[in-house]
Amino acid sequence: MRNPLSLHLRSARLVYDGVPLFENLDAEFAAGRFTCLLGPSGVGKSTLLRAFAGLAEVGPGAVSPELPRVAWMAQDDLLCPWLDALGNVTLGASLRGEKADLAKARDLLAQVGLADRAGAAPHELSGGQRQRVALARTLYEDQDVVLMDEPFAGLDAPTRWRLQELAATLLAGRTVLLVTHDPREALRLGHDIRVLAGRPVKLGPVLSPQGATPRALDDVSLLAMETKLIGEIADGAA
Repeated sequence: MRNPLSLHLRSARLVYDGVPLFENLDAEFAAGRFTCLLGPSGVGKSTLLRAFAGLAEVGPGAVSPELPRVAWMAQDDLLCPWLDALGNVTLGASLRGEKADLAKARDLLAQVGLADRAGAAPHELSGGQRQRVALARTLYEDQDVVLMDEPFAGLDAPTRWRLQELAATLLAGRTVLLVTHDPREALRLGHDIRVLAGRPVKLGPVLSPQGATPRALDDVSLLAMETKLIGEIADGAA
């Protein structure tokens, strides 16, 4: 039984290089839903995720609830070079002093297409393979709140589509915040979509496409939404 949480920001404030990035920013993200965050480069999408991960200070009491543990996937794969792929997937368990579930880790590597690379060191893997190991590590943590920063960037199109489907399936029922630059990806995966724009940052209204996720790539009803999102992102970058 999952126990998803809604996530809140209240009067969040963050100044970067003397310029307010967030100023009295209020935001709420619904429990048990996939929320995709879009916006121009540098607007603060990653910083918003880092705030919920406890990696960016945005003011006392700004983040609610206080999260004891989340699954976090950063833009960089952050693989430990001294561990093989299997060891990187189970890194969290090792750091917590827990016995690693190797069968589970091997199954996740198989699901991301790396069943035969469990013993490979990071330097023996391509960039896309390293990213898939990082995704398997995130899924291994099995948390109710999952924060993902461009998890499918840099992957070839067929692999990206397949892993989007895997993430949608395995993360069902969790509270997920996913940062992406790709409106089509957001429309495939997002129950809710928010666009960040401006300085200080403001969150656009919630867009909630119809239908179960992951939505079909050839769903023509998404084309108008995609055009709308691209326009909002372009306006936010102006």
